[in-house]
Amino acid sequence: MAPRRTKAKVSPGLITFGRRFRRFREAKGWSQENVARRAHDGQGVTSQYIGQVETGRTRCTREFAEAMDRELGANGDLVELWEDCVKGAEFPTWYEWLPVEETACELTSYSLSLVHGLLQTPSYATVVLYGDKEKVDERLARQNILRRENPPPPGCTFLMDEAVLLRKVGNPQIMREQCEHLLEAPKKLGVTLHIVPMRGDHLGSISSFTIATTEDVREIAYIESPARGFTLEEYDDLIALRRALREVRALALPQDQSLDFIRKVQAERWT
Repeated sequence: MAPRRTKAKVSPGLITFGRRFRRFREAKGWSQENVARRAHDGQGVTSQYIGQVETGRTRCTREFAEAMDRELGANGDLVELWEDCVKGAEFPTWYEWLPVEETACELTSYSLSLVHGLLQTPSYATVVLYGDKEKVDERLARQNILRRENPPPPGCTFLMDEAVLLRKVGNPQIMREQCEHLLEAPKKLGVTLHIVPMRGDHLGSISSFTIATTEDVREIAYIESPARGFTLEEYDDLIALRRALREVRALALPQDQSLDFIRKVQAERWT
């Protein structure tokens, strides 16, 4: 399921915080680029991240709010506003995964049944999205984050169950093309790709999931169901997903062996 940008919903609390943040920045006469360089004790974030905070499309951490409060001379107002408007904000919902994905500095994904949307070919996406051109275009547009120059693409690790390669989507030609795209992805897109041998005795056999790490070192997870997708950031949820990720990673083949496995499936099953 692809979150649709046209249905985006933003928490009013995040909008309120973002607007106030922007006013403090503008009062200093600073650009988004200028304030971005001052975050994390000078380590900085991207100006795009600042833009997401100001428009209420992402949640910053309390530590980020504290640092910006000091830099902007807000005298505690930003921290107080964070407590009032951000801490308890109803975020994220599935509609808000796109800005999380766009601003993440790292994405780690496990795919149980289908190729991850960021790695799907147009033909493959067309089949799984039942020919809906608008949804296909949206999915392909999401893939631009892997090719962009500014900000740099997120570091991406894709773990893929063996069953994904064996499950026919469309016809053999579509599967051959999809396999070829996966084989080229590490070199062309700079991603890391691992195949996980098919077995049912690990936590990853329950569901696909993606964990995003944001620039302020916050983790947000995304899982899917037949009805909708869910974004999660509660501590207990993330602990459970990290445990599943550890089990999946322990089983995964090294990348060179994973690519050999894809070639084998492509040659033996999709010719």
